[in-house]
Amino acid sequence: MIRAVGHICLLTISSIAFLNCSSNDKAKVSLPEFNKMTRKDAHSYSNYEQIHTKHLHLELDVNFKNNTIYGVARHQMINKGADTAVFDIKYLEIQKVTLGKGNERPADFIIGEFDSILGSPLMIPIQKNTEYINIYYNTTKQTEALDWLAPAQTTGKKLPFLYSQGQAILTRSWIPVQGTPEVRITYSADVKVPKELLPVMSAKNPVSKNETGQYHFEMKQPIPVYLIAIAVGDLSYKSLGKNCGVYAEKYLIKQCADEFVDLPKMITAAEKIYGKYQWEQYDIAVLPYSFPFGGMENPRLTFANPTLITGDRSLVSVIAHELAHSWSGNLVTNASWDDFWLNEGFTVYFENRIMEELYGKEVADLLVNVEFQELQNTLKREAKEDTKLKLNLAHRSPDEGMTDVAYVKGASFLRTLEAKVGREKLDIFLNSYFKHFAFKSVSTEEFVAYLDSELLVPGNITFNVNEWIYEPGIPSNYVLTSSERLQNMETLADQLLAGKDIFVKGKIKREKYTTQEWQTFIRRLPKKMEVEKMQFIDKNLHFNNCGNAELMSEWYVLAINSGYTEIRPDMEKFLAKVGRRKYLEPIYEMLASSGTENKLWGQAVFDRVRGNYHYVSQTSIEEIIR
Repeated sequence: MIRAVGHICLLTISSIAFLNCSSNDKAKVSLPEFNKMTRKDAHSYSNYEQIHTKHLHLELDVNFKNNTIYGVARHQMINKGADTAVFDIKYLEIQKVTLGKGNERPADFIIGEFDSILGSPLMIPIQKNTEYINIYYNTTKQTEALDWLAPAQTTGKKLPFLYSQGQAILTRSWIPVQGTPEVRITYSADVKVPKELLPVMSAKNPVSKNETGQYHFEMKQPIPVYLIAIAVGDLSYKSLGKNCGVYAEKYLIKQCADEFVDLPKMITAAEKIYGKYQWEQYDIAVLPYSFPFGGMENPRLTFANPTLITGDRSLVSVIAHELAHSWSGNLVTNASWDDFWLNEGFTVYFENRIMEELYGKEVADLLVNVEFQELQNTLKREAKEDTKLKLNLAHRSPDEGMTDVAYVKGASFLRTLEAKVGREKLDIFLNSYFKHFAFKSVSTEEFVAYLDSELLVPGNITFNVNEWIYEPGIPSNYVLTSSERLQNMETLADQLLAGKDIFVKGKIKREKYTTQEWQTFIRRLPKKMEVEKMQFIDKNLHFNNCGNAELMSEWYVLAINSGYTEIRPDMEKFLAKVGRRKYLEPIYEMLASSGTENKLWGQAVFDRVRGNYHYVSQTSIEEIIR
């Protein structure tokens, strides 16, 4: 469906030209024709090389009565002589467009044909000296980035909650933007919310509510638009140090503060390795359970899933990961989603260095080994082409590239490079890399050129860079340090399988070992177990309802395949509560692939609880279980 206002558009390779016509005429702009335009980023319609946003000011009215944001997106542009500006939108109602600042002039616009992945191009005819473009709009029920939660879906059960999730290309579904990570912008926002709620954004934030419900936000460092984020809820704030703290619903704030008490030490450790933190403040906002990820690295304000709150701080590596993104991903960003590994591979490597600095090499090696176990499963499951670091995601959702390949293979590349050149030289190089490309977006090819010129060639170092980046699978020279603690857990599992009562006299208790150790124990067990053996393990370790989502999700997968159906009530409670995609996907995958009865049960559960999941998780599970 194409919506035309005032003008009809004709397309050429280099530009979009507008001709005068009746406002009732329809613009015949087909998606294939539009794609003839030269676009550097396959996931954005925008002509950002001719004209791009410098600063975005948002005026947002958050309405919980009809779950709609009414907004104005005021784009200050850098115009290189373009006669058209093209933005990305998806499921937005565009009310009007104006040009200018202060004395605004009405402008025509055309919405091009809809694509299920990319949305639509919003095309606006302008003058070659146009600097300000104002887009008046509102979100809709189909908006993918926003999760509107009823009070019953929150911890407090009294007030509603809203949060956004923009990565990879969902920001265009709640703000009209040029949706490529290559465009970096500063932004500000004036936000109106019900006065009993507090809004926070990936910007400078308030720490308490006011009586007006009106708040102002500023992000003065340039960021890609996928990092624009908002959360609105009954939030409280607890400072954890001079430049860090945590937001959460008041019922969770103490637990969250206790769990993340080492955050100031993490920041110090990170700065010691790769230089000064560039974003002034680092806070964490713990969202409701429907949040689809463990964490999201929105600058100044990491969003976190409450499944990280285990009471023993065994999952704080996720926070170390999101903090590390303040350098790799936020400070230096992938230029396109084909280069996603530059964000995540570097961040997993850096996360592990932070954990080693704080908790020692033994803990760091343990984490590396568990991640590498998960990578092996991913390599078996993914298409060969998708096990390369540099991907080709044209005509595909960029979410398809967000696998352990980018994360763990990317980190293994850096870890193996470290073994080749030495940690000291690699750290000097990475410090230089972060400084040289600070607040810029880079491609894989730019990184490889910089690696050659600054490290490999001057040091006369030979390294199989192309094999690691452009070839599938894991090169044979990968480096992986063994973990004695994980080997001990495998021995415990073997002893249990051999008939030994490892729990005799309370010798083995769940609290004695970390989450990662018990993950290794579960993974050592056969893919299909005797039900009696699983009952025996649950009697002693209570994996079925232990409250640790990492362990419960792995235990449920094993239970499904083993016919251990008596824990279905616990499993359904878990599936109804937790919206984190990492945990949901393997459970639903096993239900879908282990017989008709399991699949039907999984479909029935999904139908009952899908409203508790964000769009990201909903769509992933829908593809699996149907």
